[in-house]
Amino acid sequence: MPEKEVLLTGDGVKRLEDELHFLKSVKRREVADRIRTAIDFGDISENSEYEEAKNEQAFVEGRIIKIEKMLRYARIIDTSELTPDTVGIGSTVLLRDQDTGDDIEYTIVGSAEADPAECKISNKSPVGKAILGKKVGSTVEIKVPAGTLRYSIMDIRC
Repeated sequence: MPEKEVLLTGDGVKRLEDELHFLKSVKRREVADRIRTAIDFGDISENSEYEEAKNEQAFVEGRIIKIEKMLRYARIIDTSELTPDTVGIGSTVLLRDQDTGDDIEYTIVGSAEADPAECKISNKSPVGKAILGKKVGSTVEIKVPAGTLRYSIMDIRC
């Protein structure tokens, strides 16, 4: 089964490469040291420090594999191809909630980069899907479990 491509911005690639470097060069060493120290305590069959370190090692190795796979199948979004008249992956969009009048700004990214805390939403999220390809002045309705959201697109930046 072919792997799916992973959409990433240039910044997203850089962040993943930095995290991968940190995990391989720093975190692996720290975890290995913790395992060695825990083994020095003696009997590892009932050693919680050893178990914690082994669990962390599994997490770190799993994350390394995941990042390497994402980078291997990455398709970098060329933001120079974006236009400020249409929402695309990589666009930053100012939306106005039609019910509350509140404004919110989102950057549309691939799902691997999505981080709602940083207002980065996936192109596959309900809001992301609804606004892709739309222009300033468009209004979109998005059905969510709590009801229907209505947003107007106020501005698009590349």
